[in-house]
Amino acid sequence: MKRNALVPFLMIMVFGIGLIFALSLIGNTDDRQASGGKNGGNSIALTPEEIYSQSCYQCHGENYEGGAGPELVGVGDRLSAEEIRDVLVNGRGIMQGGLVPEGNLDEMVDWLMTLK
Repeated sequence: MKRNALVPFLMIMVFGIGLIFALSLIGNTDDRQASGGKNGGNSIALTPEEIYSQSCYQCHGENYEGGAGPELVGVGDRLSAEEIRDVLVNGRGIMQGGLVPEGNLDEMVDWLMTLK
């Protein structure tokens, strides 16, 4: 009886694709666990300056001078602490909300209030 020479190659291919799919799912759940859950919460304590340098300076400038986003120098004079917190949580204009981890919101608001 003759065997088809392609069968072992097809079996290896199917097994390989299945393995890649399974490993990608395992990696996806590991990333969620490492980041603190489904929201990607950050479990590492960051200073407001570190948060700013990671996700804010592209739009607000390295020296808080503005650009795509408004100038942040004196933002405490223009907005109340509650308004700043609302912007950080919900976003405004082209800024998306949720860029600051929830555990750092109060510290970030206080820091932004002091920018002069």
